[in-house]
Amino acid sequence: MTAPLQSAMMPEQLANWLGLDAYGGAGMFVAGIIASALVATLMLTNAALAGPWAKRKITAAFTDRIAVNRHGPFGLLIIVADAVRLMSKELIVPEGADRPAYDIGPILIAFSALFAFAVIPFGTLGGINFQIADPEIGLVFAFAIASIASVGLVMCGYASNNKYSLLGGLRAVAQNIAYEIPLIVTAASVVIFSESLQMSTIVAAQTETLVTIAGISIPSWYAFVNPFAFVLFLTANLAEVGRNPFDTPEAPTEIVAGYQTEYSSIYFVLIYLGEFVHIFLGGAILAVVFLGGPAGPVLPGLVWMLIKMWAVFLFTQWARSAIPRVRIDQLIEIGWKGLLVLSFANLVLTAVIVGVLTL
Repeated sequence: MTAPLQSAMMPEQLANWLGLDAYGGAGMFVAGIIASALVATLMLTNAALAGPWAKRKITAAFTDRIAVNRHGPFGLLIIVADAVRLMSKELIVPEGADRPAYDIGPILIAFSALFAFAVIPFGTLGGINFQIADPEIGLVFAFAIASIASVGLVMCGYASNNKYSLLGGLRAVAQNIAYEIPLIVTAASVVIFSESLQMSTIVAAQTETLVTIAGISIPSWYAFVNPFAFVLFLTANLAEVGRNPFDTPEAPTEIVAGYQTEYSSIYFVLIYLGEFVHIFLGGAILAVVFLGGPAGPVLPGLVWMLIKMWAVFLFTQWARSAIPRVRIDQLIEIGWKGLLVLSFANLVLTAVIVGVLTL
């Protein structure tokens, strides 16, 4: 098993640089809060750039349109305009709504995505290691926290007292169960290779050279070692983040907007924000598990990690523009009869191959 790349976590570095380590546990707590705020700000900035601006520009490019270009340079100030517009709208709560669940649902959706970034190794920039924690069960932690969003979706759908919202919530949980199992089983095949659930160990296991062709070294990224698993994970991740052809929980032409139909103002912002942060979280996990994490030539690790996450985001937007939505029955059938079977076949085959190679 490849040893993890040993380096101090971000809170420890900040505590040392700011002199907070002199205050013991209290100082480390403050350093942890600062580190969390920096990582959260980084991801919220990416989500803000992706949602109001990049999504529109990418979709416009696919459909031969111009998109936003009137608000500031390249239309970038649409981010500020949209934020002010959405948060200044009246918060309308439907009659008969289950208020506690109605209020908590959007918060859970955004919280689960941001919290899972605590164990993601973003790499270094300026001597700072952008990783808050590196537990031995880091991969399990990321999946477990991200799955809390399913609870938020069900709460939003149930609490809205709207039949379309209820259908959207039920679709969301059915979809997440159908595709989260293949997602985790496929990731387990990578764990067999790296022999660890620790994020840093999985990244370190991909730093070696797989093969050298014409003087060019190809790294042992698991996307190259097991491309079949990479494709399975990418497909299941597309369903987890609710992008075409798997956007049936929202399906505007069928159920208005699904679980978010009755939300407005800041609650809609939280749901919309959580959706895009989840896309980047899926990209971050995929980058760590299959694309070497922050590894890459010349550029700092943090920059490479962001490039890989944005590449996954661009893929989801391509799918959104190019692939038609499947029916809900087709979606469930693809998950249970297709991806689930293929993911277990990949797991068994990987275990056999690794077992034979280690004899």
